[in-house]
Amino acid sequence: MSLGSLTRITWLGHSAYQITLRSGHVVLIDPFLSGNPSTPKHLAEPARVDAILLTHGHGDHVGDTVALAKKHGAVVVTNFEIMLWLTKQGVDGTKILGMNKGGTTEVVAGLNVTMTDAKHSSSMTEPDGTVVYGGEAAGYIVRHEEMPTLYVAGDTALFGDMEMIGELYQPDVAILPIGGFYTMDPLDGAVAAQMLAVEKVIGCHYGTFPILTGRPEEMRDALANMESTTVVIEVQPGEDVP
Repeated sequence: MSLGSLTRITWLGHSAYQITLRSGHVVLIDPFLSGNPSTPKHLAEPARVDAILLTHGHGDHVGDTVALAKKHGAVVVTNFEIMLWLTKQGVDGTKILGMNKGGTTEVVAGLNVTMTDAKHSSSMTEPDGTVVYGGEAAGYIVRHEEMPTLYVAGDTALFGDMEMIGELYQPDVAILPIGGFYTMDPLDGAVAAQMLAVEKVIGCHYGTFPILTGRPEEMRDALANMESTTVVIEVQPGEDVP
């Protein structure tokens, strides 16, 4: 991702993104990689991971968090309930920032995040099939002096407080789920982009599985019908956001 910044943002498929700062620090968002059919094989095992942002507990978002956190000693940002679960999986508890909605923290190398609301369920499944409550789903406002302000919605339905998120944090770019069925669809995503008043919007959580039928071009058409100036950015898994 250039967007005039010194930071690269790479889509790894589904809802997984990699933020690479000029300093070389790497931050992953919802790192569902090794089991993700849309993640390019050469990106499924990152060489460096300094921090991980988790929006909620479902397997297609927690993904490889446990293995990556153990291997790289990465800081993990998540909610309190998932923090407790991760410690039981052997992740170093001193490296987990178990925060909650409304909280703000510095994660690594000057990158700050604020946890925001999201409307979605959240749980983890143990190897024996036991389902563990994962707290409430969330999104993040991501800030760094070398990049535009980014809103990562996580899995969510459309909700009215997105307008407040836009007014309060003034994000430049939003990453929104648009696949439908489990989350917003492209029309809802277009409405969300309008409510957030972002300059640019990136779709995610689509195309990975057949049921996720929403596509960026549908969101682009919906925004055009709204006479919106928001630009839809479309990339393929493995590509940097331009």
